[in-house]
Amino acid sequence: MPINDAVIDPVRILAIDAGAGTQDVLVYSSDQPIENCTKLVLPSQTRVVAGRIRQATLAREAIYLAGQVMGGGASSEAVEAHLSSGLDVYASPDAARSLHNDLNRVKALGVRILDVPPPFARVIWMRDIDLDALGAALGHFGVQLPSIYAIGVQDHGYLPGAGGREFRYEYLQSLLADGGDVLNMVYQQPPEYMLRMRAVTAQLPGAVIMDTGAAAVLGVLGDPLVASAARDGAILVNVGNMHTFGVAMRGRRVYGLFEHHTGGMDAETLGWLVERLRSGSLTHADVMARGGHGAAFHPEYQSAGRFAVVAITGPNRGIAASLGYYEAVPHGDLLLAGPFGLVEGALQLLRAKGSILPISSIAAAGMS
Repeated sequence: MPINDAVIDPVRILAIDAGAGTQDVLVYSSDQPIENCTKLVLPSQTRVVAGRIRQATLAREAIYLAGQVMGGGASSEAVEAHLSSGLDVYASPDAARSLHNDLNRVKALGVRILDVPPPFARVIWMRDIDLDALGAALGHFGVQLPSIYAIGVQDHGYLPGAGGREFRYEYLQSLLADGGDVLNMVYQQPPEYMLRMRAVTAQLPGAVIMDTGAAAVLGVLGDPLVASAARDGAILVNVGNMHTFGVAMRGRRVYGLFEHHTGGMDAETLGWLVERLRSGSLTHADVMARGGHGAAFHPEYQSAGRFAVVAITGPNRGIAASLGYYEAVPHGDLLLAGPFGLVEGALQLLRAKGSILPISSIAAAGMS
């Protein structure tokens, strides 16, 4: 059979943006338009786990947290409420780090660290990804799970014995120091201090991992207007359920960024951050003083461009409604920027490694 007549199986990727409020799921298949691919917006795993803990609280049962480190938020609050109700909480060392990376601080909350669950405790599994549940749900519609995984998580970073180092800030600063290409935040082997990312790769060997903020801004380039503006320079902001991540980007290169907690965000604060990012006058100390994670700039920022267009995305983009920013609609979908970016990152990484056939990018300049 001539090579041009060979039947080529489509590339299929399961992309999951594991957020604090939702987990956004895209089953990408290269043989159909991205708009027709299967998509789901589901409660996040931390909310699912929180619901299971609350059930145990109502039943007055002790619980044992098993599994891996995962995102906190709702699940951590449910554990604290369980303890406040006078009920016992046990946890494996790995699962306990979902409450805090420092196990001494977890013990101080009243959690007892054990390698195996007590026989009387209800076991609660901690993990950012529940493939069994997703596979069962999609199976009812005849959709099989792909064998390639692209997962986005927000990881603060931690190394035992490293003290109070700001690993998250160092991580973001290193992106800019390495040239600022957002694809440098796409991994199959995350840095050793990114415990949450490494937990996902332990569960899903070979998975492609990205930071949720980086995935969202890469995905926003699936909006043709944003992709066009970014060629000269644009500011892209993802207002997530827990964190707000903003970048000054030209092409795929990030020249400046900030990260803040969405809970402390209003239109005035967001506008202030964006304008100081645009002028290059925003400092790490400025953002920290307002309760955020920080800011970082590439040494060439001042010569990088004007960054005239501001594009906004994310479930809490309504905070910016009065600011007149452009609401990005990548591939016609307001809510899937993260999974779109994950697929793009996975395609680029795997293609560079020769792991997949060279198919078209899904980014705006070459949508399949």
